[in-house]
Amino acid sequence: MIVELSHRVHDGLVTYPGIPAPRLGVHLSREDSRALYAPGTEFHIATITLAANTGTYVDTPFHRYPDGQDLAGMPVDRLADLPGLVVRAEGPGRAVTVDRSLDVRGKAVLLHTGWDRHFGTDAYFDGHPYLAPESAAWLAEQGAALVGIDSLNLDDTPPHGERPAHTVLLGAGIPLVEHLTNLAALPEEGFRLHAAPPMIAGMGTFTVRAYAVL
Repeated sequence: MIVELSHRVHDGLVTYPGIPAPRLGVHLSREDSRALYAPGTEFHIATITLAANTGTYVDTPFHRYPDGQDLAGMPVDRLADLPGLVVRAEGPGRAVTVDRSLDVRGKAVLLHTGWDRHFGTDAYFDGHPYLAPESAAWLAEQGAALVGIDSLNLDDTPPHGERPAHTVLLGAGIPLVEHLTNLAALPEEGFRLHAAPPMIAGMGTFTVRAYAVL
């Protein structure tokens, strides 16, 4: 069984305030292609102007550090076919903590907050859940393979711009996936996560088609 974990990307989608929305266009229309191919044969070739942080996307170390691994440098086995672990957010606060009795080494740790229900609305941008900094440090120490969240950001997003979870996790070479969805459909364990982006040199983030195989 395959469970979809990505948001649909469409023309005009606003993923994060201040980041431009994707714009779709046409390089070759079906009508124009008819002059290039045999009768009855036609094709459509689209274009897209896309900020890398659009929809559900992965962060690699280059996103935070100039000498970190970029999309092309991150080994694919750090982004695909990873054993998964879901952490359900509990408690009244916005900071999500991870139970330190869990075995997270080598696993994709996905934080299920339920905030994805607001995706596509203004409510998504304010008061979102995030990973507690002390839990980010613990996940790095324990050797998590990947960390993801179904919220606006793995960090809190105050005006002063500190990003402790990004700093410690990407500093440890651990890729991140933000804006996941449908984590409620996953069990706590017993699935494999796939969230591999295109192999692009010189970029640290990109949209992914994240999914889990049960």
